[in-house]
Amino acid sequence: VVPTVEIGGQTYDIKLEIVDNQSTTDKAITAAQTLVNAGVSVVLGSYGSGVSIAAAPTFEQAKIPAIGISCTNPAVTELNPYYFRVCFLDPFQGSVMANFVSEEFGAKKAYILTMLGEDYGSGLGTYFTQAFKDLGGEVKAESFPEGTSDFSAYIQNAVTYGADVIFAPSSTTYAALIVGQAAKAGVTIPITAGDTWENSAILAAQKGTEQKVYCSTFFDENDDAGPAAAFVKGFKEFLNADPQNLTNNGGNDIVAAVSALGYDAYMTAIEAVKLAQSTEGEAIQAALFDVDIDAVTGHITINPETGDANKTEAYIKQATDGAFTFVKRQSVEG
Repeated sequence: VVPTVEIGGQTYDIKLEIVDNQSTTDKAITAAQTLVNAGVSVVLGSYGSGVSIAAAPTFEQAKIPAIGISCTNPAVTELNPYYFRVCFLDPFQGSVMANFVSEEFGAKKAYILTMLGEDYGSGLGTYFTQAFKDLGGEVKAESFPEGTSDFSAYIQNAVTYGADVIFAPSSTTYAALIVGQAAKAGVTIPITAGDTWENSAILAAQKGTEQKVYCSTFFDENDDAGPAAAFVKGFKEFLNADPQNLTNNGGNDIVAAVSALGYDAYMTAIEAVKLAQSTEGEAIQAALFDVDIDAVTGHITINPETGDANKTEAYIKQATDGAFTFVKRQSVEG
């Protein structure tokens, strides 16, 4: 952890202002204004795309740069020069998963299942569909209404369609039901999704079953390249030093990708402050485009056209009897 930064030959302590947006778009605006009123120099967050998009105009108006953690929707940074991010985007993630299932399973037919009206899942489903069709595949897509608890009909539709793979990006609540019900029905079709599925709820649903479940994500704690190993060691020590830390982490010391991304966002902000030699938002915003660091989730430079981190690979993981196991690094080229 870097608790200080040097500006103009003087050392400054870094103070964190922590505000909870409660993962709702209305609270996101209130939380953003609270940070602006506190006089912060740079914002880290948020986790989700919807709340990031809602808060974005507030930060832009105040000329305070924000660095998104795992908000993968392209709209987060579009037309907003004050919003950046350290994660990859949904179009990239959708293409990565399409390439993965095509190569790993020789998939020719995919069944897409998303929640009606849910931006993250429907967007990711669309990007996957486009990429999978470009690879010569066929797709059948369906949506379920919010509040659905019985997915047996949808699972049977995938089987009847003859799907080689199911792509079902959705919240972890629905994902756990889909995985559990597919396993109970004896379905052998691999079920895949995006980064939100790297969650203990998915592990619990898959545990003790033969169901194959895969997701794309930003980081693997077993990656021993670059600064990743030192971060994992330090973060596990932090988690195990306090039972409350373990509880907050889901009851285990697994290093989630969002934790690694949070660290990278912090280090990106520190580097921008160093480059700017200023605590002024406008100066830090300009300096962010010059950031060039070896980060935990991969090398980070910023696309000057979009404010997005330049990412070339995603990590593919499989839920295997209570743990996520690394499968491969996957790019859109293979």
